[in-house]
Order: sequence, then C-alpha cells, then structure tokens
Amino acid sequence: MVAGFRQGLKQTGYVEGENVAIEYRWGENHSDRLAAMAVDLVRRRVAVILAGGNSDASLAAKAATSTIPIVFAHGSDPVKLGLVISLNRPGGNLTGVNFLVAALGPKQLELLYELVPTAAVIAMLVNPGNSNGDSQLKAVQAAAQAIGRQVLVLNAGSERDIDGAFATAVQSKAGGLLVSADAFYRSRYEQLVALAARHAMPAIYPWREAAAAGGLMSYGASLTEAYRQAGIYAGRILKGEKATDLPVVQSTRVELVINLKTAKTLGLTFPITLLGRADEVIE
Repeated sequence: MVAGFRQGLKQTGYVEGENVAIEYRWGENHSDRLAAMAVDLVRRRVAVILAGGNSDASLAAKAATSTIPIVFAHGSDPVKLGLVISLNRPGGNLTGVNFLVAALGPKQLELLYELVPTAAVIAMLVNPGNSNGDSQLKAVQAAAQAIGRQVLVLNAGSERDIDGAFATAVQSKAGGLLVSADAFYRSRYEQLVALAARHAMPAIYPWREAAAAGGLMSYGASLTEAYRQAGIYAGRILKGEKATDLPVVQSTRVELVINLKTAKTLGLTFPITLLGRADEVIE
C-alpha cells in the first residue's frame, strides 16, 4: 500500500525525502488509537491526511478536522458513512478512493467452489470488529445458498482467535476457507497462509500478497492501484486543488492470482478454465 501511495505521489512530482515528508501513524488493529493519532496530525498542521486501512481511520480523521484535506482509501461506502455528500461532489474536506470489497465475496466463493466442488461446507473467516464484515458475510451466504452449500462462520478478531478458527474449521470438516477482506487479517496474512498449509486447508484470500507468500489463490481489489490513485489525489491537493473538487474514485481493478506450487502440495489441480482467467500464475 505504501509503495502504491508513493508511486502516485511521484506521478504528481513528489518524492518522499526530496520535496515531501510523510508522517506515518499505524493503528495496528486498535481502532481506539485512531482518534488520538488523527488529533496529533492535525496539531502538527500537516498539509493532507491519508486515511487508509478501513473506514474507522477515515471517520477518526473527519472528526479531527474540517479544514485539512483528507484522502481516504477503503472499501466502505463513503456516502453511507457520511464522509462525502456524493461520489461526484464530495462537498467537504474529504475525497479518496473506494474499492470493491463486499461485492467480491460471491465471486471468491465461486472460484473456491470451482476448485473444490465436492466441499459441502465452506468456512469464512470474519472479524466481528469490522463494520464491513456483516455485509461481506451476507453476500457470501446468499451465494452459497444458491449453489446448495453451507457457510461455516468463523469469528476471529485476534491472533489467538485465528488459531482457534482454523481448529474449528478442521473439526467441522470444512472443505475450504474464504478469508474476508479485513485490515487486521491483511496484517496477519503470513499467519493465515501458514495455518492453511499446516491444516491442508484450501483457502482463497482477498490480497495478492497472500498468494505470493504461499497461499493457494487470491481474488481481490488491487490495493497497489487503489493507493496509487490515492497518492495522485494527495499530490494534486499539495499542488493546490481542493478535496471537494475531486470526485471519489471508484477503483474496480481486481486480480486473480493462483499458486500452482501450493496446489500441488494440497493435491489439487486447477481447471484449465480457471487458469486461463488468472492475472498471475505462480509456479
């Protein structure tokens, strides 16, 4: 994400350490820290705030200032959250990039089902602390019902919960695992990939990094592209444009990444039709 943001800044003429400085603040899955961090950035009189990760960061930044421009990057509906009046005319000091999240759940289920069609039960890892979790879950459950499959909901909001969730999935004889899009899970993708390998659990993730790290496959929004667009907006604001004049970008680029090495380890064979749709195949 940071690399994509820097790329966007560079496209507008800004290079970190040369003509722009970036103050980093990380919530590390502690939403209660966000308000204080946002207030601190406001006190430092930064020129623009990037609020990424999830909608909680955007809401915290919005509560901290009505004057400093804020560029958000997340998958929640910014209009429903009250961040902007409309996508075309934000109407305040916030604008940003909105990428696909909940809408991709049914497709992720479809891809997993295509690979393991005999799986009667598909587990879904959901963070109960994520405001988007419920909408993602409902979309997947509806899709599962349509194909006569059951979704086993695994609630996990901590590292220890994740370990327990995998144990439950194995005990319940789930034939596959769908990991929901969540900032905390993304920070723990190496743990998720390792547990899936340990339990020989076919899993699909919403981030390319997971597949690159040994996960079976991923299908999700291109976060690099989304943050690159956020970086471009930050650069344009630094050049003098106003957030209220910059329409919210609807980032629709998605990527399907398949890891054939992991599939071989699990004794799975990807259908040719599925391989042909992949944006990247890791061998």
